[in-house]
Amino acid sequence: MRPRHAWYLPCKAAIDLVAALALGFAALPVIALAALVVKLTSRGPVFYTQTRVGRGGRRFTIYKIRTMVHNCESLTGPRWSIPGDPRVTPFGWLLRKTHLDELPQLLNVLRGEMSLIGPRPERPEFIPELERALPVYAQRLAVRPGVTGLAQVQLPADTDLHSVRLKLAHDLYYVRHVNPWLDLRLLVCTAFYAAGVPFALLSRLLRVPDGPAVEREMQGVVSEPPARARIAS
Repeated sequence: MRPRHAWYLPCKAAIDLVAALALGFAALPVIALAALVVKLTSRGPVFYTQTRVGRGGRRFTIYKIRTMVHNCESLTGPRWSIPGDPRVTPFGWLLRKTHLDELPQLLNVLRGEMSLIGPRPERPEFIPELERALPVYAQRLAVRPGVTGLAQVQLPADTDLHSVRLKLAHDLYYVRHVNPWLDLRLLVCTAFYAAGVPFALLSRLLRVPDGPAVEREMQGVVSEPPARARIAS
């Protein structure tokens, strides 16, 4: 899928760089405080890294503040988080709720691996199965992945192929319509959403496309997967 406003993508990269620098300086005290609390409340390193897949299928290392117990996948292998996941620490739950654990990804933006706004980058372990179930899945890699995005501000974490299909519809809608005005609205929406303002209200005030609008436009582009099985490798 080709973005309708492809001219904007080079400009978007420059805007990301300047914005990430400004946001990074502002976020440093928050990251430092969160890191201190993580260190004092759970064993293991403060920061967590994972391999993710970015634009055009290129792999990179993503940075996060650790929200789960150390070595949480040592027994289960790669798997998605689930509602009420026992691996999430008490403070990690707060970080995830406010999305503060994502702040170190500003470094990924500065390195040109991510954008402030875009589809979330997926783990390479899951992509082959997702592409088999959803053949258009790879089209979301037409733009750089984002720290936040259209799907992130209104849909919960992935748990099965049906939830992935819903997010994919939002991701491809974003790829099709990416433009400065949409990015600005999503950035403002993310700030208020992290503060606890319901998306339904933000969608009306900021005119951010909601689920029904996305589904209407993307109907026939993203088909329902053949099964709703939970993915766990």
